[in-house]
Amino acid sequence: MAKTAIAYKEKMKEISVLSLLCSCLYPESRKNDLSYLDMDIKPINKRASGQAFEVILKPPSPVSDAAHCITNPPKRDISLEDIKKKLDAAEDRRRSQEAQVLQALAEKREHERDVLLKAMEENSNFSRMAEEKLHMKMEQIEENRMAYLAAIMDRLQEKEKHAMEVRRNKELREELTA
Repeated sequence: MAKTAIAYKEKMKEISVLSLLCSCLYPESRKNDLSYLDMDIKPINKRASGQAFEVILKPPSPVSDAAHCITNPPKRDISLEDIKKKLDAAEDRRRSQEAQVLQALAEKREHERDVLLKAMEENSNFSRMAEEKLHMKMEQIEENRMAYLAAIMDRLQEKEKHAMEVRRNKELREELTA
C-alpha cells in the first residue's frame, strides 16, 4: 500500500500542470483515456464546478521496485556502556519524576493542613465571639432586669408612701370631725 502511494505521488509529479490544464480546457483535442507509464487517467463527468478524473495505477514493474525501495539506515552496534548509560538516564528520569510527584503530594498535604488550621481557627474565633456575645447579652438582660425590679420597687414605695399619707390625712379628718 505504501509503495502504491509513493508511486502515485511520483507519477503525479511527472504529469505536467500544463498538460492537465490543456486536457481540462480542450478535452476533445486529446483522447478520453490518457495513459502514462504506470497509470491511466480517465475523465469521469463534466460538472459545472469543474472536471473530475479517475486515476488508475498499474501494478509496479520490477524496475520501479528497485528505484523506490527505501533502505533503512544501517544499525549501529550498541555497546554495553551505551545500554548502561541509557538505563542510568532512565533511572534518573524515574527518580526525578518520583521526586516531583512526592513534592506535589507534600505541597498538597501542606495546603490541606493550612486549610484545616485556618478552619479550626475560624471555628474557635466564631465560638469565642458567640460566647462573648451571649455573655454581653446575658449581662444586658441582667441589668435590664435589675433596672426593672428597681423601678417596680420605687413605684411600690411611692404607692406605699401615698397610701400612708392618705391614711394619715384620713385619720386627721376623723379627729377633726369627731
